[in-house]
Amino acid sequence: MSRRSEPTVTRQPARSHRVLTLVAVFVLGAVVAGGVVFAATRPDSTEQAVNRIRAEDAVRDKAQIKELTALARTTRDKLVPVLEGLERVMPVEDAAAPAAASTTASPEGGKPEKATGADIANWRQATAAAVQSFADPPSGETYTNLARSGLASAVRQLATTVDSFAAAQALTGPARTNMLSLAARQRMDAVFTWSVGATALDAVSVDAGSGHQHVYLPAAPGSGALTADDEEEGH
Repeated sequence: MSRRSEPTVTRQPARSHRVLTLVAVFVLGAVVAGGVVFAATRPDSTEQAVNRIRAEDAVRDKAQIKELTALARTTRDKLVPVLEGLERVMPVEDAAAPAAASTTASPEGGKPEKATGADIANWRQATAAAVQSFADPPSGETYTNLARSGLASAVRQLATTVDSFAAAQALTGPARTNMLSLAARQRMDAVFTWSVGATALDAVSVDAGSGHQHVYLPAAPGSGALTADDEEEGH
């Protein structure tokens, strides 16, 4: 009798099963681990709120810096004639010695000029308007607030300078000289304080991406006032 042949059965090697099992475990582990990492590093609701507030503050601060720069330029243009007028009638040879009688020779070397009532009225009007323009400031970032405060303080000091000069007109002798000396120091302090605010404005403008902004008042040599750096405007 012939022997009937048995059917051949192909068996999957045990090694293949182990490889597939390891791959499945690896993939599952990667998915689980990724979820854990995402959950651990994802900002919570508080952190998301803080980040959103910071972004909004940065946008607001950038806008405030541009507005403050425009205000500083406009104010400077209004104050330069005041300073030039005070220089004509109250020149200062040093920090404590204004010219006597609040007069100075004209550019042509003729008769000395005196400040008129109209001159003083115009200076008061200009400084009062400048003071008002810095009234009720908006709340901003710390360094922007400091820049604004420096400029605002300088404007108030210059307004006081004009008042002191006006008061000196009603005095005579040593009292008049002393009052003019006080007004001269106030004027120098005003320009110095403005230079500090202008330097702070320049710094925050650069940080905000708007480049250098040099908004300085003319300062007498030796006054100690800060001046613009060598960088180009807007750079």
